[in-house]
Amino acid sequence: MDASLPMDSEGQMVDAGGKRGGWIIFLFIIGTLMCLTLAAGGWQANLVVYLIEEFNVKSIDATQVSNVVNGCTSLFPIIGAIVADSFFGCFPVILISSCVSFLGLVLFTLTATLDSLRPPSCENGSSLCETPSKVQFAVLYASITLGSIGLGGTRFTIATMGANQFDKPKNQGIFFNWFFFAMYTATVVSSTVVVYIEDSVSWGLGFGLSALVNLIGLVVFSSGIHFYRRDKPQGSPFVNIARVVVASIRKWNVKLTSRREDYHYHNDGEAKTTPAAPKKSFRFLNSAALETEGDLKPDGSIARPWRLCTLQQVEDLKTIIRIFPVWSSSIFISTPIAIQMSLTVLQALKMDRHIGSHFKVPVGSVLVVVTIASCIAVPIIDRILYPGWQKLTHKSPTPLQRLGIGHVLNITGMAVSALVESKRLKTAHGSKVPMLVMWLFPQLVLVGIGEAFHFPGELQFCYQEFPASLRTTATAMVAMIIAIAFYLSTALVDLFRRVTEWLPDDINEGRIDNVYWVVVVIGVLNFGYFLLCAKLYKYQNVKGVEDSSSSVSEG
Repeated sequence: MDASLPMDSEGQMVDAGGKRGGWIIFLFIIGTLMCLTLAAGGWQANLVVYLIEEFNVKSIDATQVSNVVNGCTSLFPIIGAIVADSFFGCFPVILISSCVSFLGLVLFTLTATLDSLRPPSCENGSSLCETPSKVQFAVLYASITLGSIGLGGTRFTIATMGANQFDKPKNQGIFFNWFFFAMYTATVVSSTVVVYIEDSVSWGLGFGLSALVNLIGLVVFSSGIHFYRRDKPQGSPFVNIARVVVASIRKWNVKLTSRREDYHYHNDGEAKTTPAAPKKSFRFLNSAALETEGDLKPDGSIARPWRLCTLQQVEDLKTIIRIFPVWSSSIFISTPIAIQMSLTVLQALKMDRHIGSHFKVPVGSVLVVVTIASCIAVPIIDRILYPGWQKLTHKSPTPLQRLGIGHVLNITGMAVSALVESKRLKTAHGSKVPMLVMWLFPQLVLVGIGEAFHFPGELQFCYQEFPASLRTTATAMVAMIIAIAFYLSTALVDLFRRVTEWLPDDINEGRIDNVYWVVVVIGVLNFGYFLLCAKLYKYQNVKGVEDSSSSVSEG
């Protein structure tokens, strides 16, 4: 370690500003993120192909398993965020989750290298393919579970930990942009290089390299321990939310007043920054903070915590209620992406994937076009488009405007998907020469550019607008959107299979284009809902929105 760096009162290295955190931690956080994302992509990006080719799972069933797994990897961040916010903080959660993900990759490597842990190979689609044994399925699902928990516990918790290192919203905005750029870049590498190794060289080697990179990520993250700024967990914020609901119900008949002194403002150990007076919106919740006889002890502390809350806790719940409609409108922007991810893999399996006479694009690498498009789009948006927008309008684009652009591009991408699939089906039925896989690229590029607008905007919106006590949970709410989207996409695919003939095992006999058109219609309706929510929403942290938006020109 560099002895010239200043130390804090605990003998730990700090940044030039006199405390830990700041840009000094950037390389540690981004390096860890890239390693863990690269490792996770080594199994996640190629899971459908691995299930079909190595475990004899039917194609549609494999996509459904992949959707559930993707949903779990996006749902687990909520659990990790709750644990981090309530008990341990971000650092231990990331460290333990990284270890869990490493164990999962070790198991994946064993399933690929030991013949006893997978069924005998056979020709895809053959009725003679042997089903995996219970033990083989158990080991496979154990590796998937460990990998999912590890990925879920790290990705968005790292985002919060990184943002917590900065005090200024504009620096947080810059960090979120580069967070996504780094994540997308690592995903590109894992979806091309690692997937190519798995398809063309060895599954065991591909999984083994992923495990090694995961271990390197652990080392990088641990190396920055003396630089990180660590926020102390304040106890479960969800308990406080529940207390507000219960207390307001118990005081349903209590007459509210407008006098500031009638309300409880803070507990011992809590920050004293509270609202000047109870707000009129959702007024019925104000009763939870109204002091009545018997609520307080002689020393002024709360005697009955499920009957009296602080006014700040009440306002935190109101903030969440206000955010929920906007947040919910983003669910169906991710659902089409989830459907497209699984169906595109099946389309690619039926298409000509040769580029030139010697190279064949691995199926698991086709979706990397989305990530490449996002990687290219993020710096262009951050350094060219947003500053240009600011010069023309004299205003910076708000997070909700970024979300709106993402909605439009997503709907357009699904419409192009439907048109391309119609052409692919005509070619499959009328020609012996399959359609080139590059026909799938335009729709994937549109979705990738949409993600470059949507996901950073969603992450910034949640981080800035959620109550401070829910900062880690706020970033994980983006993951929760993705989780719900994958589960919803699984349910929709099941529905299509039950009530239509659009999704048979042989997709050349189906109508995937109709699936896309249904998604387009729902997307248009959802966009209308989003516009209504955005029009009615009032930013809670106006200064934060302005400062973070200005980062496009100052960063």
